[in-house]
Amino acid sequence: MLLRQLYLSYYEERRFDRAFATAVEALNLGVLADVIHQDAARAALGAGDISAAVEHLRVAARRSPPSRRCIHHWTLGSVFFLAGRYAESAGALERAVRWATRDKPLYRGHLALVRIAAGEQVDDLRAAIEELAVAPCGQGYGRFVLGHLSYAAGAWESARRFLEAFIERTESSRPDLALSLDGELKMSRATLAKIASN
Repeated sequence: MLLRQLYLSYYEERRFDRAFATAVEALNLGVLADVIHQDAARAALGAGDISAAVEHLRVAARRSPPSRRCIHHWTLGSVFFLAGRYAESAGALERAVRWATRDKPLYRGHLALVRIAAGEQVDDLRAAIEELAVAPCGQGYGRFVLGHLSYAAGAWESARRFLEAFIERTESSRPDLALSLDGELKMSRATLAKIASN
């Protein structure tokens, strides 16, 4: 746990190479390996190394207990989504949906968002929005997904409210959370700018 605290310190200071090295060192202990692989992936992303992040997330998904497998697949899907690799994102999110129990609405909503970004028709868009909006997982990161799904549905006022709530909650949270969601924050601000210009 001391190594994880050191990792978080480096990560929050944006010393991503040191954070990555610390996570790799912590892997040698064999404790919570899937969580530490997730940490290594976040540090790799911070350093701009998507390939290393993807590899660590794939290992995390393989080595995790079933109860956490969906989280690793979802994170992998998010990484691919932000990188514009929509087919890979959809595959990872489909696996997240299969493994999920309680957060299925979030993963299904995120999968719908990926399909929209890939130029596909999503026939059940309203149902995905409604399902996620009433689910507990519709809070936090769910607001990011809801905001972009609402934007795609043409419900711009709802999109604005969801995205502003996501930004406010993320920026007022722990520094490592805001840092790890930097791509989502940028995408949300860009969407809000589109809404404001119309």
